Parts: sequence; structure tokens; C-alpha cells
Amino acid sequence: MNRPLSNTPQLYEIRFRGHLDASRAQMFEGLEMAQEPGGDTVLTGAVMDQAALHGVLSKIRDLALPLLSVQCLSQDEAVEPPIHVAGRGR
Repeated sequence: MNRPLSNTPQLYEIRFRGHLDASRAQMFEGLEMAQEPGGDTVLTGAVMDQAALHGVLSKIRDLALPLLSVQCLSQDEAVEPPIHVAGRGR
């Protein structure tokens, strides 16, 4: 059974190992970025479609960052956005 296509962006949480400096963090403009103390980074935000999601995942791959998880969030799970730290360098 096929799922109907929608023009509504889906909310995603994408987790990878590593922190990015400010110049590389700009590659993920439009997504909130939280750098966790343990060394992982979490991107959260709306992604228009599967092609856009694959674009984000390709950027992570191109930076040789280990992908830890990709999760589609419901509106209820995205109530509290993460702290945006994209402008902070390491």
C-alpha cells in the first residue's frame, strides 16, 4: 500500500557523532543544531521531502561523520526545540 504524497514538511531528529565548527555548521542551515557534551550532535527541524532528507544525510556522509540515528518526529515530540549552537566554534 502506497502512502499519499504530502507537501507538508516532516519533522526529523538526526543524530551523528562529532561536533562541527561554525563554517561547517552552516551547511545545515534551516535545522536547529545541538552539540551534546558527550561529543554527539543533534539536528532537528522540518524537512520538505525525502530528497531533502537524503541531501542532509549526504552532507553528513561527505563530512565523514558517523550517523547514529534518524527519527521522524510527531508534532508533539518537537514541542521543545534544542538549543541552537551553530554559531559557536570548537
